[in-house]
Amino acid sequence: MKIGETPPDFEAETSQGRIRFHDWIGDSWVILFSHPKDFTPVCTTELGYMAKIKPEFDRRNVKIIGLSVDSTGDHQGWAKDIEETQGHAPNYPIIADADFKVSKLYGMLPADVAGDAKKRTPGDNATVRNVYVIGPDKKIKLILVYPMTTGRNFDEVLYPHRPAAAVTRWRDQLRNE
Repeated sequence: MKIGETPPDFEAETSQGRIRFHDWIGDSWVILFSHPKDFTPVCTTELGYMAKIKPEFDRRNVKIIGLSVDSTGDHQGWAKDIEETQGHAPNYPIIADADFKVSKLYGMLPADVAGDAKKRTPGDNATVRNVYVIGPDKKIKLILVYPMTTGRNFDEVLYPHRPAAAVTRWRDQLRNE
C-alpha cells in the first residue's frame, strides 16, 4: 500500500462489535494503529495514552481504531490491564486479528503466516507496528512504521490530517465554484 491508495476494506470483530471497515470510516478521518500482541509493555502505554487523548481526535472528526494479533477475549483482559497501569481503558475499538487476516491484507505480515495466534510471540509479529492515517475519501494520507523498541508519539499523529484536510476543503471549494 502507498500514500494516495485506497486501503483494503475488510470485516472484522472488534472490542466494540463487528465492523466493515470502509462503512465504519464513514466521512471521518481515521487513525488505524497496530500492535504485535496484547499485553506488550510499549503497546500498553500507547493504548492508554490514545484513550486519554481520544477527545482531541473526536474534536477533529478523527476516529481511532487499534489492531492486535489476538482475540477480542484477550483484548478485554488487556483493556483492564491498560486501565490499571495507565489510568485509561481503551475507549475505541480494537480489531481482533487472531487469524492474521487484516495484518496480511495490509502487508504487515507475510501472506504465508498461519497457525494459532496464541503461540506466536511479539517478536514473531514485530512488523505489526504501523500507523495509517486515512482520509474521509478512503485514501491513505500517511503511513508510519515503528520497530517494537520505539514508542509512538501519538501527539504527532494528532496533527498530520490537518494539512491534508485543509487541501481537501480547498479542492472541494474549487470544484464547487
